[in-house]
Amino acid sequence: MTKKLFGTDGIRGVANKYPINSEVALKIGRALGLLVKKNGFKSIVIGKDTRESGDMLETALLSGIVSTGINGKILGIIPTPGVAYLTKKQEDTGAGIVISASHNPYQDNGIKVFNKNGEKLNETDQSFIENFIHDKQEFVGEQDIGEIVIIKDSIELYANFLKSTLDFNLIKKKIKIIIDCSNGAAFKTAPMVFLYKNLETKFIFNEPDGKNINKNCGSQYTEQLAQKVIQENCDVGFGFDGDADRLIAVDEEGQEIKGDKILAIYANYLKEQGALSNNTVVSTIMSNVGFIKFLKDSQINHIITDVGDANVIREMNNNKAVLGGEDSGHLIFSKYHTTGDGILSALRLIEVMAAKQKSLSELAQIMKVYPQVLMNVEVDASKPDFMKIKEVKDIVLRVEDELKSKGRVLIRYSGTQPLLRVMIEGPDHNAIENYCKDICKAIKKNI
Repeated sequence: MTKKLFGTDGIRGVANKYPINSEVALKIGRALGLLVKKNGFKSIVIGKDTRESGDMLETALLSGIVSTGINGKILGIIPTPGVAYLTKKQEDTGAGIVISASHNPYQDNGIKVFNKNGEKLNETDQSFIENFIHDKQEFVGEQDIGEIVIIKDSIELYANFLKSTLDFNLIKKKIKIIIDCSNGAAFKTAPMVFLYKNLETKFIFNEPDGKNINKNCGSQYTEQLAQKVIQENCDVGFGFDGDADRLIAVDEEGQEIKGDKILAIYANYLKEQGALSNNTVVSTIMSNVGFIKFLKDSQINHIITDVGDANVIREMNNNKAVLGGEDSGHLIFSKYHTTGDGILSALRLIEVMAAKQKSLSELAQIMKVYPQVLMNVEVDASKPDFMKIKEVKDIVLRVEDELKSKGRVLIRYSGTQPLLRVMIEGPDHNAIENYCKDICKAIKKNI
């Protein structure tokens, strides 16, 4: 049985170690080149974030691609959703590759792939690539070798698309913004979008050096963003992750506004406009209990999926929904894009603030967030069924019984890291923190 390499967001690991090394990248390039050729296309686009290992992987991927007779188009440093957008827009392009490990530290990197439609690869195509990686047969190169082309205006094309999604005439009063680029892929794109018309924008963590991506900044660490918003008397702060497909916002009072609240704000806005297609919102099992209650009280249909934006997008398509996402900040607005996009999400918040003439703190009152504690336990690759381990099962059942309908326990393996994630929600933060520690202790002892 072929070892599965694709997780919930591509292939990811420590850079320069299997599977995120040059040898595997070369094979991925070749496999994808063969897939693209079979589908009648002539090129593949490649974008990356600011990690120092990006050049190494890009070079290997390009070598693999051109060895199949397919052209490789270099987009440079660009957000993940920018690659998805340009993959769809370039007529001769059959796939797009992103070299990024998203919110992970700089030592990690990853390879994720979009199909021609700007969507994540399906299981069949993922399996083809995995089988090709593990195949011991020598590859026979094509007689025709592909070309490598640099797309010099890639960021400008993407930024123009983003600006086209917002009617800036809605903004009657200047909006002051602080943006945290996480020293990542947004550092060039964000100024092209937010230094525009009635937006007064300043940027922090926008000086990448190859090693400072996500380092105490961005969507995972909003403390300094919040401080800056208050110091500068701004209306809003936006924090992106390393590849800018996530958004976490901060209101004018310095309060963090995560994915569930952003979804609630925009779902309510769309419903008021009569534009919430099929009266449906899609989110994952990680959604806060408060978000679930908001949707129920608002009489909005709620579809729940497993973690991963690919799962959210699939159910959005199946249920003709235009809005979905994850509390982590992966938000999908399918009227505009095929994948999660942090900058696009920020523009949607600006749209609601401007249209309703309300502050973000006022808009955020639409739902109450229940206290939530999330702890990670390092595990090995075997990932056993923890509910078949008596000590773990007993304590989980005890906590669920004590919480009853006032909270919940959710335990799941990470799709991108060797971690078991334990999440508990409930009315009392101290109580659920102690519950979480007890469960983690049992897991560490037995797994």
